[in-house]
Amino acid sequence: MLRDAERRRGDGFDPRRVEEAGLNTMQTQRQLFYDGWLLRLSPGSAKRGRSVNPHFGSRLPLEAKIDHCEAVYARHRLPVLFRITPFMQPPELEAALAARGYVEFDDTLVQTLPLGRLPALPKTADGPAPELTDVHVFVDAVAALRESTDRQREALRERLAQSALDKRFAVVRAGGRVVCTAQVAIEERLVGVFDVVTAAEERGRGHATRICGVLLAAAREGGAKLAYLQVSAGNAPALGVYGKLGFATAYRYHYRGRPGACE
Repeated sequence: MLRDAERRRGDGFDPRRVEEAGLNTMQTQRQLFYDGWLLRLSPGSAKRGRSVNPHFGSRLPLEAKIDHCEAVYARHRLPVLFRITPFMQPPELEAALAARGYVEFDDTLVQTLPLGRLPALPKTADGPAPELTDVHVFVDAVAALRESTDRQREALRERLAQSALDKRFAVVRAGGRVVCTAQVAIEERLVGVFDVVTAAEERGRGHATRICGVLLAAAREGGAKLAYLQVSAGNAPALGVYGKLGFATAYRYHYRGRPGACE
């Protein structure tokens, strides 16, 4: 359930709409709808692209639906993961998964920022200016920073290249190579921030703060009113960056998976 304080986050935006916008950003041709559940089967590193998203209505018997999902993911040689949000349908799903031995992991915060209050960038963010780039350069840069496998890199390329949303990709270069990446997805008055990655040896130098600030300022000038992002609850460096920009938690979600498949 959403607490009252969490419902007020977003300056009048319904958290359910923010969740739908987040689902829209993860475009993949490898997905199925099943009785209101969205089964995403992209083999990339992002769990949002390879998990069951039970966001919409549900009418079929619950145990049979879980059986069906397990069979689909087994056929695609992917571990079956369920993404558990405050909006999951039906509400008794999590208890049913726990009874089957699915364990909770990866607590994630969905944070929002009304763009009318976007603060000025701190002086510590001085450094190389972010530059806009195309999807292919961006994907290769993200994959290099994350040390992704070829399969993960191409899954990300498919998701971003096939997106129907207005996407903006940016990188920061230092010493002749990309040291930081970020992208935004704009849908109506909402703008989502994704793929913020900084090279390990370049962290703490303000690259992430600067690249996010530049992208959000441009989105605000284009008419966006609310920014949102998803960040691991245990990622202290990222939370520090987003806190400087004024982001605050609107709601949270986690995953459930079989022991040994929780990654």
